[in-house]
Amino acid sequence: MKPTVSICCMLSLLLLITAEEEEDVLSSILRDRSHIEETLRLASEENSGDYAAALQKLRKIYHSSIKPMEQAYKYNELRQHEISAYPGRTLGDSCTDGEITSKPMVLFLGPWSVGKSSMINYLLGLQDLPYQLYTGAEPTTSEFTVIMHGEKIRSVEGIVMAADSSRSFSPLEKFGQNFLEKLIGIEMPHKLLERVTFVDTPGIIENRKQQERGYPFNDVCQWFIDRADLIFVVFDPTKLDVGLELEMLFRQLKGRESQIRIILNKADNLATQDLMRVYGALFWSLAPLINVTEPPRVYVSSFWPYDYAPDTSRELFKREEISLLEDLNQVIENRLENKIAFIRQHGIRVRIHGLLVDRYVQTFKDKMSFFSDPELVFKEIVDDPDKFYIFKSILAKTNVSKFDLPNRDAYRDFFGINPVTSFKPLTAQCSYMGGCLLEKIERAITGDLPGLLSSITSGKNPIFPPSCEATGCGEKPKNRYRRN
Repeated sequence: MKPTVSICCMLSLLLLITAEEEEDVLSSILRDRSHIEETLRLASEENSGDYAAALQKLRKIYHSSIKPMEQAYKYNELRQHEISAYPGRTLGDSCTDGEITSKPMVLFLGPWSVGKSSMINYLLGLQDLPYQLYTGAEPTTSEFTVIMHGEKIRSVEGIVMAADSSRSFSPLEKFGQNFLEKLIGIEMPHKLLERVTFVDTPGIIENRKQQERGYPFNDVCQWFIDRADLIFVVFDPTKLDVGLELEMLFRQLKGRESQIRIILNKADNLATQDLMRVYGALFWSLAPLINVTEPPRVYVSSFWPYDYAPDTSRELFKREEISLLEDLNQVIENRLENKIAFIRQHGIRVRIHGLLVDRYVQTFKDKMSFFSDPELVFKEIVDDPDKFYIFKSILAKTNVSKFDLPNRDAYRDFFGINPVTSFKPLTAQCSYMGGCLLEKIERAITGDLPGLLSSITSGKNPIFPPSCEATGCGEKPKNRYRRN
């Protein structure tokens, strides 16, 4: 077990010794943190000018080529019908400028009192500082805490974060005022926070019903999961049981396996033989919840500022910690590439949505006659889209993957809110100056965004290939305003 008694005794001795002696004692029980700065390359300077210029180009591509179709076909009103209709993002969510310019997000999830807050304190070096995250053996974190970079140390209320459109948290208003009271931001000047944002979450307590929290806990978790670049799911040797709330959490993580890092914390509490048993028990508990062919990587260490307990595998723990830090550094290094890929993926979904709405509109017009009842005609179409080859025609003509198609039931609700007659076909979504919506979004998907990505990786100016062969854009609507 961890020598907590001896550490407490050493700390109590600090009251009886001089300041110089106090510093010597603290240095003897605190762990060396130099490997954190080395692995995360915090001392190196970034070329912020190139990064800002690339972000500006990305924002311009989104606003000029993707957002017009998003607005024309009301993509943000397409509701989700599964926990995650698309892995990585909730169906129907729009992008905001705050999300485009936001830093990578690292999300901490897991049972209560497994060391999530202590791990953040350790990574940021906040121990014994007045603004460190509060930790304890009892459930201590009842809020969603966002730790981000700022010019000075200050806390930001949830209602302020949601009201600030320049941040990426404005969509959280939809979860209600009770949740915003449980959302808090902490800004501080820190090298690591210049490159990444940490989100600490309330621990999962299996004997508490979700509704007792006063807000939709699982829905809020899903919102953060959809936007996280890296997800740390933390356990400790005393909390390996999987209850209903934790099972629901892993269901929400489905499709995000590549972002998940499972951490067995406080590993130096155990002797080597006991640690092996606990490691196996954790695998046994999680195996039914993670539906992947390869077993998940579990990082075994003790993430807090004090030295490892004696007679434990300290070399193994340090190597595991460095491996986890390398994963974090990889996310930081690739943040711009990931953001471009994310916007491109979002553009593909918006394009598919536009093509589907266009197909519904065209089918409705084809089936309407002078004596037809519009409501009955469209009800037949939306209730059985396969009868009218709505989805199959999209697959046949545009080379869209069937795995990228949204749930059919989503469009029943979508057209229940938005009458089909309120939409124009894609052939009518053209202008003499601006061109066609479909042409612009396809150019962004197949040319502009890949060109921006290649310019970052090669260090050259973007080259936008005119070809549509990469994804098979399919038929393009004729621009009736363009001169031949």
